[in-house]
Amino acid sequence: MAGIYFHIPFCKTRCLYCDFFSSTALSLREAYVEAMCRELEERSDYLKGHSIATVYFGGGTPSQLPAKSFEKLFGTLAAVFPALSPCEITLEANPDDITPEYLDSLENLPFNRISLGVQSLNDSELQFLNRRHDAQSAIRSVRLCREKGWENISVDLMYGLPNQTMESWLSTLRQVMDAEVQHLSAYHLIYEEGTPLFNLLQQGNIHCLDEELSVTMFETLIDELTGAGFEQYEISNFARPGCQSRHNSGYWNGTHYLGIGASAHSYNGISRQWNKTIHGPAYRTPGVEREILDEKALFNDFIITRLRTMKGIDLEEMETLFGSEKKACCMQQADKHLSNQLLKVANNHLRLTRKGLFVSDGIMSGLLL
Repeated sequence: MAGIYFHIPFCKTRCLYCDFFSSTALSLREAYVEAMCRELEERSDYLKGHSIATVYFGGGTPSQLPAKSFEKLFGTLAAVFPALSPCEITLEANPDDITPEYLDSLENLPFNRISLGVQSLNDSELQFLNRRHDAQSAIRSVRLCREKGWENISVDLMYGLPNQTMESWLSTLRQVMDAEVQHLSAYHLIYEEGTPLFNLLQQGNIHCLDEELSVTMFETLIDELTGAGFEQYEISNFARPGCQSRHNSGYWNGTHYLGIGASAHSYNGISRQWNKTIHGPAYRTPGVEREILDEKALFNDFIITRLRTMKGIDLEEMETLFGSEKKACCMQQADKHLSNQLLKVANNHLRLTRKGLFVSDGIMSGLLL
């Protein structure tokens, strides 16, 4: 089983924090879609031998594409990979793009999951992030999706914003839960170099939120969502029973995937590769950069991805894939974290404890070769 990711870079405006490849040149959308179709055909053998289990349209803002563009992409996808069902097919969307007319236009397309970039339900925080929607329209978009028959609705949130308060964060979480979504992803704000947000920080116009408050926000996130019946199945992801993101879970479980579009990444168990040429009207299959994965790289990937999940590292699988010597080395490195109750072993899986979640990056780096 494998996944396909389509990168749709178009945005009406750029958010303050975003470092993904994006473009406000909406006039290039049609040419870009044509380019992705050609790329899909030319790279059809990358996932040879695998049936497609998930398709994900991310961005950028995929909801900036009209239905006819998705029809073309799905037509090419079905021709290249005929076995698409049953399949999880996700559309990322901005709340302000969600109108009855737009959802009606998608009705005959095979989407069965939608992920809304809400980020916050505090208007001042949304304005700071340069988001185009307000809190009221975000909640309205969730309700409209449900009214139009979408049964698997996810929202993205951000915390750790400058001047964010615990009160505003708690309010956002409770409003999202009241909206009865099935899935939630929550990420701490990152100051990526080269973004307007990073420049504001460097200039002293904004300041990072206090670390202790950020930790408390993460604790509150876990408590509120698990208390409402969500399962934390990965460090930043929560789902109601049966509603985990199959596509994103594939990244953490070593599933192969093909990335289509500008800056998209691919992985097939042998190599990682990423598109390096920006698509345009004269586009052909972009040049790629490729990293052939040796055993060390594969082992390190295994540690980083598996330990992000609440299932953790299957120690039997580790020994099968990498041998008893590497397993013993990993457990030796893990010993101090086991003693400090940052890691635990349960059902032959090495997992982060609740305490370990807050320092997971340091734990993972200590287990790498």
